[in-house]
Amino acid sequence: MSRLVLSVTFALTLLISAGSATAGLLAHSGFSASPVSAGGDFLAASCNAPAAPAMQQQVVWETEKYNCKRTVYDYCTETVPVTCRRKVYETCYRDETYQVCRPVYQTCYRDQNYEVCRPVYETCFREVQSTVRRPVYETCYRDECYEVCRPVYETCYRDCTYTVNRPVYQTCYRDVCTTSWKTEYETCYREVCYTTFRPVTECRTVQECGGEWVTETRHIPGPIVEQCVVDPCDPCKTKRVRVQCPGRTTTCRRWVPKMIEKQVTCTRMVPQVCSKRVPYTVCRRVPVTCTKKVPYTVCRNEQQTCTKRVPYTVCRMEKKTCTRKVPFTRCTWKDECITKKMPYTVCRMEKKTCTRKVPYTVCRMEQKTCTRKVPYTVCKEVCETRHVTRTRCVPREVCVTMTRCVPRLVCKPVNPCCDPCVTAESPSCAAGTSVH
Repeated sequence: MSRLVLSVTFALTLLISAGSATAGLLAHSGFSASPVSAGGDFLAASCNAPAAPAMQQQVVWETEKYNCKRTVYDYCTETVPVTCRRKVYETCYRDETYQVCRPVYQTCYRDQNYEVCRPVYETCFREVQSTVRRPVYETCYRDECYEVCRPVYETCYRDCTYTVNRPVYQTCYRDVCTTSWKTEYETCYREVCYTTFRPVTECRTVQECGGEWVTETRHIPGPIVEQCVVDPCDPCKTKRVRVQCPGRTTTCRRWVPKMIEKQVTCTRMVPQVCSKRVPYTVCRRVPVTCTKKVPYTVCRNEQQTCTKRVPYTVCRMEKKTCTRKVPFTRCTWKDECITKKMPYTVCRMEKKTCTRKVPYTVCRMEQKTCTRKVPYTVCKEVCETRHVTRTRCVPREVCVTMTRCVPRLVCKPVNPCCDPCVTAESPSCAAGTSVH
């Protein structure tokens, strides 16, 4: 579209420049550049008839809509199933029995008595008298001595004898007949069918969007100009004649789309069933009897006498004399005697017998049968289908409406400057001037 507009614009520029140059040459040579109809003006001049009005051409641009096709590519996605085989390893387990001899420890307790001395505090009261005078009260203090008994704790030690059972372990052996199993292997063969894929090549026709450049030749006519020429009927007179300038030939290239068919080679996999001999191993268990020495542990307890120092606490009471300030109130006007009870604490010691649990450990051996899992691996083939996603391009044509500017020539009447048949009365025409 842009190339077409540029071509038309360049052609109009050449036409306008060519017309202006021609008009200038005619004006310098004494001729007018106004366009005049050749046939009609000649007859009018020969017959002395009035001339027809002059016509001028003007280029008018009009908007035109046109339809064209454009190629659009669509991307399609398709899922293709693919069959493949893979090996799957599976772990299996079998049970195996074995014996374990382990020690079992048991904690027992025995009672033990001991004595504890603890202080017991007792609160007593004694009466104290004081004098008070009213209504004026005065608070006074006097010193008072009192005794306080406080416990003093002392840690002593005594020897305590106790018996401890200590286990002594001894390893012995005994003969045990065991039956073990020996594995014998034998190789056999079997026919196994399997599926393979062989490639098959085939050709198919595919349409692709292409095109070519086409060279077009166009002829552009020259502009029509007016000239003043000598009247053949009367050489003394001139008349206006419309003359068309020579045209020019232009060449342009245009792209012509077209669909091209070509052969495409495709390869696809075709399944094929084959057979082969596959070896496999057969194993069988054969019993084998053997004798072996099995160790076992014998535990016996030995008594051992130990001595340890056991701490104990002795409490004795100490007396202490303390002094404190005792407040009393004195009254100015009236004496009053008040009696109140003062508390004091008395401490005495009490003995108490307590019992505690002393732990000791007893060991015994115990046999236990355990079972454990022994792993082994089994391999097998599994067929599975996978889906593979593929993308391909599909062309299609779409109609598109576009707009372009088209030039059009329009003729308009122009008033002449003078009568071409009367040259003597119009010296300006004889001089070759033109009015635009």
